Amino acid sequence: MAFKSWTSLPTVKAENDEEELVDPQAALREKCQAKGHIDSLYKKYQECNDRVNGKSKTTETCMEELFDFVAELDHCVAHSLFKKLK
Repeated sequence: MAFKSWTSLPTVKAENDEEELVDPQAALREKCQAKGHIDSLYKKYQECNDRVNGKSKTTETCMEELFDFVAELDHCVAHSLFKKLK
């Protein structure tokens, strides 16, 4: 318990108690994923994933494609996310 007392995580609070909380990161990820270059990275990852899953014996992984996609998506989200946190 002592660990929690001195750390502070950013939170989003609803205006009133009845309002449902919405994760701003999820909404921003959807918005960013619609951008052309990020969508193309996702499609590249999916193509790799389909190729690897279609083989019975392979050493190929799609880690590079996944990291490229996630890094670009997080970079896009980071520009707006912290402005929405209190």
